[in-house]
Amino acid sequence: MSVIRRNRIAIGLAAGLAVVLGLGVWSATGSNTNSKPVAQTETDLGVLGDYGDVGTAPVLQEPAQAPETPAQQAAPETPAPAAQPPAAQPPAAAPVSSLKLVGKQVDKMGMVVQDGDGRTMYRFDKDTPKPETKSNCNDKCAVTWPPFLSDTVPQLEGIDPSIVSLITRADGKKQVAIDKWPVYSYSLDPGPGKWKGQGVGGTWFVIQPNGKRNVECLPPGVTAPAA
Repeated sequence: MSVIRRNRIAIGLAAGLAVVLGLGVWSATGSNTNSKPVAQTETDLGVLGDYGDVGTAPVLQEPAQAPETPAQQAAPETPAPAAQPPAAQPPAAAPVSSLKLVGKQVDKMGMVVQDGDGRTMYRFDKDTPKPETKSNCNDKCAVTWPPFLSDTVPQLEGIDPSIVSLITRADGKKQVAIDKWPVYSYSLDPGPGKWKGQGVGGTWFVIQPNGKRNVECLPPGVTAPAA
């Protein structure tokens, strides 16, 4: 082999070796430059990248919540008790009158009606007992024969309460009536237990507990009217 040929072979081998070495160096350098540690980047986490790339949003799971215990569960609402109606009140008692009428028997006269002071009570034959009881003794008549007035039925003794009532007089005041006959006293009676008004005018008579006229002890000249 000639010297020239051997030189050419040596030069070719040297050149090839240089290329191989150059490729090795370039590979090592490129590998070190482009390699990155394995880690999640912002793009991997779905955050907008430097170049506008939008990654896929990761699915984040919420931590599991523990089931509610009986104490944490809302207790059922207890319905409010229904309102109770107010207790019925007993009816108010009727006011008790301080006035009193007493049916009794007295000597000579027999059955009479007296007030609480013992004064004799009378009835007037010109009053209207039916159909609606009406007193016809007003004005001056009522001065001489004061009506027995009361806003409530008076206390009764010896008189049937079922026949006792109140009537309204012309002046609006209430007067007691026995069996529909208005009751009066006589202003000229000298005192309790007297009956000076018996038979006056042939129309005024002592009233009995049953409402009828008493015709005992009539003054001279007065005749008992027909029943």
